Amino acid sequence: MSGAPEPLRDVIARHGLQATKSLGQNFILDRQLLARIAAIPGALGGATVYEVGPGPGGLTRALLDAGAKVVAVERDRRCLPALAELEADHPHRLRVISGDALEVNERHEAGDGAHIVANLPYNVGTALLLRWLGDPWPPWWSSLTLMFQREVAERIVAAPGTEHYGRLAVASQWRATPRIAMAVHRSSFVPPPKVASAVVHIIPGAEPSGVRLEVLERVTAAAFGQRRKMLRSSLKSIPGALDLLPTLGIDPERRAETVSVEDFVALAKALA
Repeated sequence: MSGAPEPLRDVIARHGLQATKSLGQNFILDRQLLARIAAIPGALGGATVYEVGPGPGGLTRALLDAGAKVVAVERDRRCLPALAELEADHPHRLRVISGDALEVNERHEAGDGAHIVANLPYNVGTALLLRWLGDPWPPWWSSLTLMFQREVAERIVAAPGTEHYGRLAVASQWRATPRIAMAVHRSSFVPPPKVASAVVHIIPGAEPSGVRLEVLERVTAAAFGQRRKMLRSSLKSIPGALDLLPTLGIDPERRAETVSVEDFVALAKALA
């Protein structure tokens, strides 16, 4: 395609697209910002990227400019004509799937080793993250670069003893390394959301031996489900947990938000 690409704002206007609140959409038009997000996973030349919720294709463009092959899943059928134009401009490097990301076999579509990069729709972001952090491990993806509401991002990277520390932090950190790669001001979006956003970058790590994900999830659900209570109260529903706490050096009178990821892993391992 010759010449400068059509500005995204013009693409949106030409196709009559407006971000839909029910789908949790907020579009980013700033090409420089989109290029910075696309650079977070590292060099993408020849790599495959799986993108969820491309909308009119702003981040998709940036990923293609970075040299990636992109598999994009879009639920909003209104956006498909704009994406089809982008697909036609980048044959063999962009494939658009019309469907719900929660129902797509993403490993089959993108293949092992793909990077996941997405300005996630707010209403499904956490559900998708937990799916990608689930079993099997090591995962099929190489890295996650995901836009969240700032508060959700802080919950993902939170340390013990902080207000945002909870189940999401443990799920994200027990066998992966998350960091906030970039803060994104609400004015960067069309329409501007009511809250600030942030991009989280997650790299998979080694899985602690002898730990089963379902046991760890059961422990953290009980512990943080009654986070104001001491462990001796919140964990009494899990057989054997209270007997194990002293043997692991965990004071039963502590509250869940003070217990480290490593201690939760140790308890889940002992219970397994």
